[in-house]
Amino acid sequence: MGSTREMWRVGVRCWLFVALCSCVARCRGGNVTVAVMLPDNHIKYAWALPRVMPALRMAHDDLARRGLLLGRSVRFLNFSTEDPAAHSCAESRAQVVAVDAKLYVRPDVFFGPGCVYPLASVGRFASHWRLPLFTAGGTAFGFDKREEYRTIVRSGPSTTKLGDFANALHAHFNWTSRAMVIFFDLRQDDRPHYFLSEGIYHNLKEEMNVTVEARPYEDNHKTYNDLISFMRDHGRIIYICGPLDTFWMIMKLFQSEISDPENYAIFYLDVFAESLQSQRRPWHNSDPDWADPIQLFKSVFVITYRAPDNPEYKTFQRELHARAHREFGIHLQPSLMDYIAGSFYDGFLLYAMALEETLAEGGAVNDGINITMRTQNRRFWGVTGLVTTDEKNARDIDVDLWAMTNQETGEYGLVAYYNGSTKEIVWSQTEKIQWPSGGPPLDNPPCVFSSDDPSCYDGTLPVLGIVAVGSGLALIIFGISSFLIYRKLKLEKELAGMLWRIRWEDLQFESPNKYHKRAGSRLTLSQRGSSYGSLITAHGKYQLFAKTGYFKGNLVAIKHVNKKRIELTRQVLMELKHMRDVQFNHLTRFIGACIDPPNICIVTEYCPRGSLQDILENESINLDWMFRYSLINDIVKGMNYLHNSYFGCHGNLKSSNCVVDSRFVLKITDYGLSSFRSSSENDDTHALYAKKLWTAPELLIYDPHPPQGTQKGDVYSFGIILQEIALRNGPFYVEGMDLSPKEIVQKVRNGQKPYFRPSTDTRCHSEELTILMEGCWAEDPQERPDFGHIKIYMAKLNNNKKHHILTSQYLKEGCADLRYCDSDEFKLFTRTAGMDHETQALAMGLMAFLRDLNLLDLFISNSRSKACLYARRQCENLS
Repeated sequence: MGSTREMWRVGVRCWLFVALCSCVARCRGGNVTVAVMLPDNHIKYAWALPRVMPALRMAHDDLARRGLLLGRSVRFLNFSTEDPAAHSCAESRAQVVAVDAKLYVRPDVFFGPGCVYPLASVGRFASHWRLPLFTAGGTAFGFDKREEYRTIVRSGPSTTKLGDFANALHAHFNWTSRAMVIFFDLRQDDRPHYFLSEGIYHNLKEEMNVTVEARPYEDNHKTYNDLISFMRDHGRIIYICGPLDTFWMIMKLFQSEISDPENYAIFYLDVFAESLQSQRRPWHNSDPDWADPIQLFKSVFVITYRAPDNPEYKTFQRELHARAHREFGIHLQPSLMDYIAGSFYDGFLLYAMALEETLAEGGAVNDGINITMRTQNRRFWGVTGLVTTDEKNARDIDVDLWAMTNQETGEYGLVAYYNGSTKEIVWSQTEKIQWPSGGPPLDNPPCVFSSDDPSCYDGTLPVLGIVAVGSGLALIIFGISSFLIYRKLKLEKELAGMLWRIRWEDLQFESPNKYHKRAGSRLTLSQRGSSYGSLITAHGKYQLFAKTGYFKGNLVAIKHVNKKRIELTRQVLMELKHMRDVQFNHLTRFIGACIDPPNICIVTEYCPRGSLQDILENESINLDWMFRYSLINDIVKGMNYLHNSYFGCHGNLKSSNCVVDSRFVLKITDYGLSSFRSSSENDDTHALYAKKLWTAPELLIYDPHPPQGTQKGDVYSFGIILQEIALRNGPFYVEGMDLSPKEIVQKVRNGQKPYFRPSTDTRCHSEELTILMEGCWAEDPQERPDFGHIKIYMAKLNNNKKHHILTSQYLKEGCADLRYCDSDEFKLFTRTAGMDHETQALAMGLMAFLRDLNLLDLFISNSRSKACLYARRQCENLS
């Protein structure tokens, strides 16, 4: 037993030693696993595997000579990102193979992809995995976003660097106003021409503040015709990026449609110099569609990548072609595509240098963040010459500019190149641009783009223009006059028609079915069906009910006016017309008026729940604060609308003039029609002073006060209503004092400091509501807020009470949708108003369950035993 235990201990120690040695080997020596993710189509893609893999192996062989990664082996693993059926890059395949590589081989670095969309997907993965990714493809502008692609290093060309060249070109020729970018785009492939040209568009627009027009095109005749019109109308400095055969088609139409080609400068983005091959030039073939191609192409320039001119690159090209033939069986011809393979070569060297520095400081072999930080702002000599990178890990590239230098033979020569490291254009001393018009064209020639240069007009108009302008002005004047006359006639017709007028005979005081309810004096709101609404009695405390009747079969409220007759002046007719036009959810709808003496009255929408004063004085109704805030919000909305309408103010705002409809929506009534209001109440009665409890101090000096009131006076009245809602002790409640309405009014009218105001109690309401009340009943009207500010203040107050929204929303909005506010279910729900949030939710669920099983009537009638028995039977049947 002892020997077995000892053997087990020795075995464990040996295993730990082997594991430790393995770890040390991995950290100090070990492999570097490189996942190469490239397509196979070497004809279509400069970054295809047969072109790039030999370059990567050559770079690996060069590491020993440079003293990099000594004692560490490098393992290359190929993962094709090409769709085998389409022989093109496939983003979906790139995503799959990237994930497979991460799961099964755990690479330390990615090389590729080169196509934009696959690179975007794999680049996000690599950034998430914190693995470095090197590529000489992916020219798109979007890879400059380091927060999204933080571990991507671009050792090859990018569209942003082409844009830097365009900036330098425009600055040299003083092209600071306009330019055009035209690109071939099918929106189905990898969109190489779009991504190649977007850097020019962005840099000119954002950095040079040039107006740049962009236009995609496809290979069809209509598109080409539209392009020519677009070029003629929008620019003279034009960049074209697309397949060579489509470029020839554009230029064929250009020569036939444009009469002044010498006033244009066309730059063809042909980065691999395909168009510079002599056999591809139009004047070297017998195509009859070309009239005089040499003359036409004098204004055409070609932009290409600059081929490295160092001796090492020539040697690299020969070795690259030999290895590609030996390893992949393909024959490569010398071209600028080799520059991309050389950029991958330099990218591998850059990776090796950054990795060596990371390991020397104790970092991990797959620490992508640390490695890519060391590749920023780097400078070294590679196989393609001097390699410099910027803070976005993008390589600075050199660009060649080609122009027709021999106008006899049409030969193109190198007239300048752009040095990406110094950001300067170096012009040739021997080859010069021979402009057809003797100098560079203007990017914004005068009197061509009229929208840009209004100074071209000489101030005179042709006869046709004068006639057109005169006719247009006459038509406008006639139209405006006709509209004003029409509105005037329509208004007069409405005033004369008196659509608001109701005959006394049209009002019925019994229901159409001869059923007439007479109300008790203090029924609950949900049971009240009387023919009277609320009015203050002579004692100012108890309630009578406003007269109701039927008009056209609908129950309406009828307010009698204590006047012998109404003089229908134009002002009165306008008031009645505007009253009829009011359509707002928080103002009672004006139905009409009867002016037949002695039955002068105003007919409005009937609100069966009574007034706000009724609700506040009914102690059987439990109002939670969310419901109170909802009522306050309704008042604010109604008054804000009223103050911004034709009427301007209310003049008689009080809680008895705030009525509640069947959906518990509060509406303001008794507004407008100041000429209908009686001004004969000048007796010293208790009722008269009770009505003045809501009147502002500045209006109490008038006897009687103006019926139309003021906006600041309405705000004061609103403050008194707030105190009613907050304390539910009636209007102008003063704690510890038993004052009559007359005494209260006299104290307020005196205006002596401290100003006499109602009591507040922060134990019953919030401090914020106290601030609002006191602001509303300020002595100086200018210190009172308007209803626009009150609306904003209330919105902030309500934000802190969203968790109690269930009761109020259900009472006020749910009823509008479910249409059972007058039903027994609603009565049952109102009994839950005092419950907490969870109990209310449970009660609502119970109501829904009972309603589905037709048990609600049994439950309402307190026959709970019958309801439960029936529910149990129903559940047994369902099971």
